[in-house]
Amino acid sequence: MSALEQEIIDRHLKGNVVSMDAGHLAVKDKGRVRDQAEGLARLSALGSPAEQSEARWLIWETAQAMGIVPASINSLYMARGRGEIPPTFTVPAMNLRMLAFDAARAVFRAAKSRAAGAIVFEIARSEIGYTEQRPGEYSASVLAAALAEMWSGPLFIQGDHFQVSAKKYATSPEVEIQAIRDLIVEALAAGFYNIDIDTSTLVDLTRSTVREQQKVNASLCAEFSAFIRQRQPKGVEVSIGGEIGEVGGRNSTEEELRAFLELFGVELDRRSSEAHGVSKISIQTGTSHGGVVLPDGTIAQVAVDFKTLQHLSQVARKDFGLAGAVQHGASTLPEGAFRSFVEHEACEVHLATNFQNIAFDLLPADLSAEMYAWAKENCADERKPQDTEEQFLYKTRKRTIGPFKERLWNLPQESRLRIRDAWEKQFGFLFDQLCVGGTADTVARNVKAPALHRSPQDFGARETARSSGPGDLAD
Repeated sequence: MSALEQEIIDRHLKGNVVSMDAGHLAVKDKGRVRDQAEGLARLSALGSPAEQSEARWLIWETAQAMGIVPASINSLYMARGRGEIPPTFTVPAMNLRMLAFDAARAVFRAAKSRAAGAIVFEIARSEIGYTEQRPGEYSASVLAAALAEMWSGPLFIQGDHFQVSAKKYATSPEVEIQAIRDLIVEALAAGFYNIDIDTSTLVDLTRSTVREQQKVNASLCAEFSAFIRQRQPKGVEVSIGGEIGEVGGRNSTEEELRAFLELFGVELDRRSSEAHGVSKISIQTGTSHGGVVLPDGTIAQVAVDFKTLQHLSQVARKDFGLAGAVQHGASTLPEGAFRSFVEHEACEVHLATNFQNIAFDLLPADLSAEMYAWAKENCADERKPQDTEEQFLYKTRKRTIGPFKERLWNLPQESRLRIRDAWEKQFGFLFDQLCVGGTADTVARNVKAPALHRSPQDFGARETARSSGPGDLAD
């Protein structure tokens, strides 16, 4: 054990709970580590730069010692693409925007009671910005929650919608490309071994053929995929997702899927003949992120094109060896819709906004009033002329999450428990509908996650100030 490691342990862990074994941290008292997990997560989120770095190293190494290992779901998805795992469940990918530590605890509690292992924690490029959660903080919150709930096994953390801004790309393409590269590097360092590249914003529907429409999308996705393969840790094959149609646009077609995957394969081979490609493909089937908000603030019912979802999933599996198609923008759908994702063979479904809605509904009235007042003052430029007050606040309240992060952390314990319990109930419902109960065994058979030990210096523990990382975030 180095002097720095000992200093960090002495500073942040109470009692004789860890030791060193073969040069790596070992846990002597799991119960006391569990009890101190929240304090470490709080330091990671709210501490000084030095405290954040030290807390994140402790969380990472303690998790490794307890068998909680950030992993890639790629091998499971490839087994599904080969037909070795039947398409009888849909993996939930959950964006935890608010109180990520509490939300992740709710996920683990719901998952453990169902032996669910095929679950993904994710955060999108835009969410990293407005929630003020860099990848290192998000990863630490999830890992600390796993410690608090005594989880074990592979843990899938995903970069969702690492999306190219079409507007920024049009004026400064290399600057925007470098922003995505920088975010990939930062995410990999934080244990994000699942990354969804979204260059679908560059699909050009004015072109005369589908292949021409998808050309830039496929080429740039291949470039980022090769970049990931060159930098992924030894022993880890990152699960990479591509996207053929921007969510909220028109529904995807088989011709678009084939054009993208064929062009992507050619472009990836040109950059690296040995690099593996994507494991799944995101499509558009009629949903939108956050749902369609009606004038009274409620969400409109949408018609998901499940036939398209099933057909494109089957084409992706049978003809390209992928796990299948991915559904975005689904959390606000009616409860009766979720089993249909399994019935129509979606490999993954992304869920976000409704978890945020549950939290806002349960916040103390005085705090939610302050957050809404902040939105009115600071987000006025986002208000459209036709927006009612309810529509405006529903669409902009997510931007209060970052500025109010400390206030949310400091909620009374009973308020946090009330939100966490509601989340656990919702996660449990979704896991049941998506049939991921019992998938812990499937994950154990198909995913081999190597231990990846880090030093305090890897987390910047010797730095006097922590870099904020790339700040040019698309929304």
